[in-house]
Amino acid sequence: MLSKKSQYAFKALSFLVEKRNEGPILISEIAEHKRIPLKFLENILLELKKADILDSKKGKGGGYFLKENPENVKLAKIIRLVNGPIAMLPCVSLNFYEKCEDCNEDHCGLHDVLIEVRDASLNILEKKTLMDLVD
Repeated sequence: MLSKKSQYAFKALSFLVEKRNEGPILISEIAEHKRIPLKFLENILLELKKADILDSKKGKGGGYFLKENPENVKLAKIIRLVNGPIAMLPCVSLNFYEKCEDCNEDHCGLHDVLIEVRDASLNILEKKTLMDLVD
């Protein structure tokens, strides 16, 4: 499941995509329009800025804006950044792999099924971009 943090990140990013031609957008405007708690949103936007997805401008006319073209930002990248692994088990994760404590990956039916689930999810999330979030 997507965390609340991830849901808020996608809401904020979709708003910034919609407003991408209007210049920097104030955090308070994003928070109000998308009903996101301001303090929570500040942390999310800082994370996205550190990842070079967003940038910000200080002072009059300041705010946040997309640094990358939204057509180039894959949804999988945002989920991994904000939510962590896409895979449902650590032993099937591509970027956050961890061996399960009591599992033999060579003979685990759950492992095999969840690899298929991961691959199907990635097949979609690696094709969809921030542009797919807007109408």
